[in-house]
Amino acid sequence: MNSFDFHNPTKILFGAGKLEQLGEQVAACGSKTVLLVYGGGSIKKTGLYDRVLTQLAGAGVRTVELPGVEPNPRVTTVRKGIELCRAEGVDLILAVGGGSVIDAAKAVAVGVPYEGDVWDFLMRKAKITAALPLGTVLTLSATGSEMNGNAVITNWEEKRKKSFASIYAYPKFSILDPTLTYTVPADQTVNGIVDMMSHVFEQYFSLTPDTPLQERLCESILQTIIENGERALAEPEQYEVRANLMLCGTYALNGGMISVGVQTDWATHAIEHEVSAIYDIAHAAGLSVLFPNWMKYVYASRPDRFVQFAVRVWNIDPAGKSDEEIALAGIQATRDYFTRIGAPARLADLGIGDSEIGRMAKEAVKFGPIGSFKVLHEDDVKAILQLSL
Repeated sequence: MNSFDFHNPTKILFGAGKLEQLGEQVAACGSKTVLLVYGGGSIKKTGLYDRVLTQLAGAGVRTVELPGVEPNPRVTTVRKGIELCRAEGVDLILAVGGGSVIDAAKAVAVGVPYEGDVWDFLMRKAKITAALPLGTVLTLSATGSEMNGNAVITNWEEKRKKSFASIYAYPKFSILDPTLTYTVPADQTVNGIVDMMSHVFEQYFSLTPDTPLQERLCESILQTIIENGERALAEPEQYEVRANLMLCGTYALNGGMISVGVQTDWATHAIEHEVSAIYDIAHAAGLSVLFPNWMKYVYASRPDRFVQFAVRVWNIDPAGKSDEEIALAGIQATRDYFTRIGAPARLADLGIGDSEIGRMAKEAVKFGPIGSFKVLHEDDVKAILQLSL
């Protein structure tokens, strides 16, 4: 296990009815003017929008709104939010939605005190040194953005999708009420399941030795997602199922819980970002296609981890099988589960062919080789994309 430092400043309020504490949390931040960030309007249809405004009014704050955050949040929308904050004297940002909304809010938060263009952070031209405080109300179990400092933003004009991570971008508080996910459409629930599992994969498949606790934590999160995923699709208003998935999403990527002391990978995410930067597909849809193919491409780097994955997570019976057969059975079980819940298996399922493979592979390694389980260069990325067609 590697040495590590770990600090997570986000306060989590988890459970049914926790939205009623929103006003109290905003007041504790000393806010006078809040920027309310949300997506395409589903929070208005469900009544959540009115409930949030009631809480903010009760806290005595003025509200400015940034609606319409895209599923792959655009830097143009972020820039609009930054301008609003500066013009209106915003002193707290409140994101109400899923990971895309929260990511956009984080980018606004770090962009307001910065004199240059916020895209500089995504292109690694500048370092984040400050941010407006941020709170979140989570409506989709998926990204873990409610308890980490990460954000992914798309520059549609340049066809680029890049990320940043900063301690300054951690939310001050996040409200996680599983009942707010009851109305999530089935396809978004599927995307959330794939996204959560993919986050665990990026931290579980590691070459770092002697990390039994981190491995067991990863395996338990994966098993809990697998056990509850199909139930959530069949019983969308079953509280315990939604609660289990929501907590899994947060624990899967909260800035270190399962990755402390571990060298993580993140190559598949880097590849998918290039796919969705060009084709504007759902991030998790791309991950569903890419991850089993990444597994097939890299498993020989450490077959024992894939054997462990197959046996512990998917309950593959190892009797009479070689290590390669066990590992491949676990990879196939992953593909079969994604297919069973309705996630795509091929880029062709998403209307994507091979015309942009060269561009995607080149952009994926723009800042150097990616991954650590197996270090990937441009030709490796091309091969994985070819496997995914």
